[in-house]
Amino acid sequence: MLKTPLTIEPTGRLQKLPPYLFAEIDRKKRELIAKGKDVIDLGVGDPDIPTPDFIVRALQKAAENPKNHRYALDQGMPELREAICDWFLERFQVKLDADKEILPLIGSKEGIGHLPLAVINPGQVCLIPDPGYPVYRSGTLFAEGIPYTMPLLEQNHYLPDFSAIPADVLKNAKLMFLNYPNNPTSQVATRAFFEEAVKFAHQHKILIAHDAAYSEMTYDGYKSPSILELPGAKEVAVELFSLSKTYNMTGWRIGFAVGHPQALSLLAKVKSNLDSGIFQAVQIAGIAALKEGAEALQQNLKIYRERRDLLIGGLNQLGFKVDPPRATFYCWIPVPPGYTSAELCLKFLEEMNIVVTPGNGFGPNGEGYFRISLTVAESRLMEALDRIRKSHPNRSQL
Repeated sequence: MLKTPLTIEPTGRLQKLPPYLFAEIDRKKRELIAKGKDVIDLGVGDPDIPTPDFIVRALQKAAENPKNHRYALDQGMPELREAICDWFLERFQVKLDADKEILPLIGSKEGIGHLPLAVINPGQVCLIPDPGYPVYRSGTLFAEGIPYTMPLLEQNHYLPDFSAIPADVLKNAKLMFLNYPNNPTSQVATRAFFEEAVKFAHQHKILIAHDAAYSEMTYDGYKSPSILELPGAKEVAVELFSLSKTYNMTGWRIGFAVGHPQALSLLAKVKSNLDSGIFQAVQIAGIAALKEGAEALQQNLKIYRERRDLLIGGLNQLGFKVDPPRATFYCWIPVPPGYTSAELCLKFLEEMNIVVTPGNGFGPNGEGYFRISLTVAESRLMEALDRIRKSHPNRSQL
């Protein structure tokens, strides 16, 4: 019998996903590294600063205890939920019910991806920001929902215009993703904007999912509000937080969602059928981060602020016009005339061995911009600026 490999066709869900726009850049990056080139990667939002020692020690101690080696509770350890309650009350002056209004997550990305499965039926609409984190769209498509783009435009301070959404779209909309401080634009939002969003959600009976992964990555005296600070928000909103960026724990996979009790209950039901909770030793480390992490966070912010000022100052000297972001560890930079986002990023990679992220990778409205991450040491940022300067002494020559 002739044995031939079984051909597996991608499902319709996978075929609906947007093309992977970073594929060519990733391929060229690997080629250059294989050739021995010194590639500076400013594309990935992955902190280079190690996880604080006290968090690592908490994990080590917990991992040695056999009680933590078994299945974890789906809804997280009571101690973790209480620590989240305490942190949220101190940070935002909002009291949460540890049993009904908190759901630990295997990273906030997991919660974002699974939430549409819990609240959207096939054919229903999810409102997603553009440019925006790609998982908003892919999670919607996996749930067989219909993504509807809310453009984030520079002239609107990268805030969505709710009044521009057609009535027939709103009639079928069940979920809306928001994200401030924003990835990729670094834009921040005011309490007045969140007040408008909550009013809009009540009016149209839409659940808000506010991705607050960068809530603690702020500078120059700015403090990011929680949408749950607004009256009536708990009735229409969930908010997703991550320990990844705040405490340099991207690989640990721990975050949490808070807010609307029924929405969290439905998300928990999806999760109980798809995962078995967070490794309990990681939960214990998360408790340590929430309780003892304030000083480590301030040290992180000092490092990122210094990197931001170095990079922005250098870019502006080269002819770019970039304002320092008040939040996140990203810089969102206009592409010089004559290039698309992808073309410029390929030029940076091929001619300067620098990886930056094309804006169109975050959606059509990201075209015309590129994103730089501050997650490399100052010496590497200085080297990147030097390569740009030597290759093109003035931005007009790019």
